[in-house]
Amino acid sequence: MSERLVDWFSVTPLSFAAICAMMVATYFCRAGGFWLMQHVPLTARVRRGLAALPGSIVMATVMPLMLRGGWPAIMGIALAFLTMLKLRNELIALLAGLAAVAAARAAGL
Repeated sequence: MSERLVDWFSVTPLSFAAICAMMVATYFCRAGGFWLMQHVPLTARVRRGLAALPGSIVMATVMPLMLRGGWPAIMGIALAFLTMLKLRNELIALLAGLAAVAAARAAGL
């Protein structure tokens, strides 16, 4: 193994401290969320909001990619969405979307 590769994988005290600090912060964020939700009454409105959360996270992730990718990305995401609605199979929907993007880019869009 080369000397540079060993140096690249070595852990310095500062990097170890940073990893530990991120671990503690992640734990407290998760535990704090569970603790906080114990004190929130689950009304119908809160339940609807929690049920809508996964879709809004997906849209917040997909929309910037779609806008930055242009027409090929829009066509790929649309075809993946329609395939998912029809077949309910994530892998086939992913492959259909990727094929649409590849075909649109090959066509020069």
